[in-house]
Amino acid sequence: MSKISPCLWFDGEAEQAANFYVSLLPDSRIEKVQKNTTDSPAGKAGSVLVVEFTLAGQRFMALNGGTRFEYTHAVSFKIDCADQAEVDRLWDGLCADGGQAERCGWLRDRYGVFWQIVPAALVQYLGGSDRAGAQRAMQAMLQMTKLDIAGLKNAYEGKSAA
Repeated sequence: MSKISPCLWFDGEAEQAANFYVSLLPDSRIEKVQKNTTDSPAGKAGSVLVVEFTLAGQRFMALNGGTRFEYTHAVSFKIDCADQAEVDRLWDGLCADGGQAERCGWLRDRYGVFWQIVPAALVQYLGGSDRAGAQRAMQAMLQMTKLDIAGLKNAYEGKSAA
């Protein structure tokens, strides 16, 4: 078990957010829900204070801190995806119900948390031995919102988009 785990700050949505996140990825589960024992700035006695959860094998904590703070691009969570189907599924899930798509495979979910949904093939095309192909793939990626493996491959190989 890692000694370090991210703590996500919410204003009353910690349990809802944790349940949403664990529904999207295998090897994910709620570990513990801790309630407030007394009234506090974080909520009334009996309300959820902390949710400990595992997301794709990584431990997290969601805290109802009592005040909403905005997340920024300075901290995001990258999910490595095996194929386009996984990219599409996670993209659609995290963008649902108020999430916002951004450029280059980034998105902001309904809670304001930033995610990078990255196909494994991206490294292959951006780091390939064909330097001109890698530059074309980079330029293609910079024009994308959700990353498209076929589009990256075509750019790398110098093929026109169909």
